[in-house]
Amino acid sequence: MIRVLLADDEAMVRAGVRAILGSSGETEVVAEAGDGREAVELARAHRPDVALLDIRMPRLDGLAAAEEIVRVVPGTAVAMLTTFSEQAYVARALGGGAIGFLLKSGDPYELIAGVRAVAGGGAFLSPKVARYVIEGLGGSAGRLGREAAARARVQELSPREREVLGLVGAGLSNPEIAARLHLVEGTVKAYVSAVLDRLGVRNRVQAAIVAYEAGLMES
Repeated sequence: MIRVLLADDEAMVRAGVRAILGSSGETEVVAEAGDGREAVELARAHRPDVALLDIRMPRLDGLAAAEEIVRVVPGTAVAMLTTFSEQAYVARALGGGAIGFLLKSGDPYELIAGVRAVAGGGAFLSPKVARYVIEGLGGSAGRLGREAAARARVQELSPREREVLGLVGAGLSNPEIAARLHLVEGTVKAYVSAVLDRLGVRNRVQAAIVAYEAGLMES
């Protein structure tokens, strides 16, 4: 079972997310918090596999809570619950160590898949969130420039590295990538490390954004 800490200041949202995750049969919400400070305290106490955090919460917002959880409970993967109005916060969340961005109003399958992905060490961006974040980083000219730059960066990768990058962008964990490509997990880890290094990115979420901008997720 994937053990999840759920933090949102709206009880109705928590109830809905808890019901969706419970329906998967593979996820257990072990603790719930109504604010960011409580989320950090519960993360310390329960050490869940995944902390699923709303961005806007009292006492301590989800971004600060994410940074604190990554620092004090490094074994817990952090994913953010976002809305379309919150793309400006994503850069800070990325820098703070979050590896998932899930849309509150998205498809329930995406929520389940996202929690599964980050629990397995993968990264996950809801496709709508990824497109919105990329488009929100600037105007159309800026977006076209970033897409061209991303395609140029990806062209420096080997065909196998591009394939791995596409699967990272799809939210697959190392074991899932290994199974998909018929490789051993150690080889996949080496490929992922090489991809991050050659792209000059810090984590799998940033690599996933490059994959989206380069068009690897269109096929």
